[in-house]
Amino acid sequence: MTAAAGGALAGHTIVAVFAHPDDEALACGGTLARAADAGARVVLVCASRGELGSVSDPALVPQGDVAAARAAELLESARVLGAAEVVQLGHADGCLRWADALDADLVAVLVRERPDAVITFDADGLYWHDDHIGVHERTSAAVATLDATPGARVLALYYVSLAPGAIRTIVDAAHARGGARNGGGLWGISPDAFGVATPAPTLTLDVRPWLPRKLAAIRCHRTQVGAGSPFLWLDEDDALRLLACEQFRRAYVGGEAEAVLERLEQGVDA
Repeated sequence: MTAAAGGALAGHTIVAVFAHPDDEALACGGTLARAADAGARVVLVCASRGELGSVSDPALVPQGDVAAARAAELLESARVLGAAEVVQLGHADGCLRWADALDADLVAVLVRERPDAVITFDADGLYWHDDHIGVHERTSAAVATLDATPGARVLALYYVSLAPGAIRTIVDAAHARGGARNGGGLWGISPDAFGVATPAPTLTLDVRPWLPRKLAAIRCHRTQVGAGSPFLWLDEDDALRLLACEQFRRAYVGGEAEAVLERLEQGVDA
């Protein structure tokens, strides 16, 4: 897993911090793949191993070790997206908003990696998931801690979110093809919960050429993406229509940081 030798983001490091295996692919897999292809070193940080996640097929976890299965799926997804490194911190799934030790772990990762940009959830956590909100809060605090260090370089911090109605539209497309019944295959979450009251984005990236990798990365998470998942029912035309863009909100946590993802918006990676 190595970044491209050239490209608009050559020499840059992007650290993406999420709560569970599969968050990275669903939230911004297209952008991560695009950044890697543009030469960035992409480091995925996963705060938990997702041990409380559902299991689409018990045969995928014959020993009952959900955490190990999901950790392996994350590594597979990272390879598809072109990530250079995966950091699995192993904090308790379901408790990340209260995992005080996570603060120091995130600061340590940022000090070690010295990234140019950090990506994490926006304040809504995609669908108001407590773990996601906790990762948003703690990642923001870690970046602020580093930015406040005398002489430190200010990091560019980006919050990723889903557009209101985006997941509902994906589920409806799957329904039209006869799939995603019984709740839509979204772990019991209403499709309408995604993107509700999402803060307005400041940056939208076109990821259409990277959609095959985004979908492949999502499908790497087999324990989470069962036969009813809407993402198994999308064809190429559906994907181009429904997943063409990923949206971010730039956070200003003090000082002026280098524009990093904006370089992709400007098309300088083409």
